[in-house]
Amino acid sequence: MQPEIAGFALETFTADGTTRPVYRGGAGPAVIVMAEIPGITPAVIAFARRMTDEGYTAVLPQLFGTPGRAPSRGTMLGTLARVCISSEFTLLARGRTSPVVRWLRALAADEHRRCGGPGVGVVGMCFTGGFALAMTLDDAVIAPVLSQPGLPATLTAKHRADIGIDAGEMAAISERVQAEGLCVLGLRFTNDRLCPAERFESLRRGLGENFRAIEIDSSPGNEWGFAPAAHSVLTEELVDEPGHPTRAALDEVIELFGSRLR
Repeated sequence: MQPEIAGFALETFTADGTTRPVYRGGAGPAVIVMAEIPGITPAVIAFARRMTDEGYTAVLPQLFGTPGRAPSRGTMLGTLARVCISSEFTLLARGRTSPVVRWLRALAADEHRRCGGPGVGVVGMCFTGGFALAMTLDDAVIAPVLSQPGLPATLTAKHRADIGIDAGEMAAISERVQAEGLCVLGLRFTNDRLCPAERFESLRRGLGENFRAIEIDSSPGNEWGFAPAAHSVLTEELVDEPGHPTRAALDEVIELFGSRLR
């Protein structure tokens, strides 16, 4: 039985021959929130609720995992094992867009029709981080946020610099972003090996001044006490207190949506 999330309606959406559960809450322009591994955790739900509080329809597609379950080593490894064998996700190949992005683009277009407004905001996290940029190939998406994009896996120097998007699609996205003056927001911790600095350098080269990077110091001995493995800027590592760098990153996300979706 599909779990419930308080304050969110459970629906389904079908596109590209696939039907998936989708949780929707709030009202206003749509913001699609794509979870990190292991899925729609309590921290991801809290972020989505923040979006509804800001006056948006928060849309959480269930791409993997069990909604509402807290992250643990077991849930992380179990979910990762399942997505590794799924044909919907491209974990290792460079310069390839994950097939699931076609479904996500259709979801964004549908939410734009339902919710109205100038367009849709999207947030991808870790495993889904690059999906937010890949979805920008659809005109409905006008405010993409890439929080610690983690695909492809950082096996080699070329993998670390890769964005996980087909070269032809990336060229079209770059052209659109620059022609329309879209802002692509990227978030990462500086010591994050899952989302290395080389990946953000590739985004800067591909998107120019339209890519805004927020890189939070997590080097050894950093003043905020972030662990060397700090990774999830908007969820697990978020400290929702004024003046904290993760809260400042969250405020940047809210400001981007406010400027583009209102």
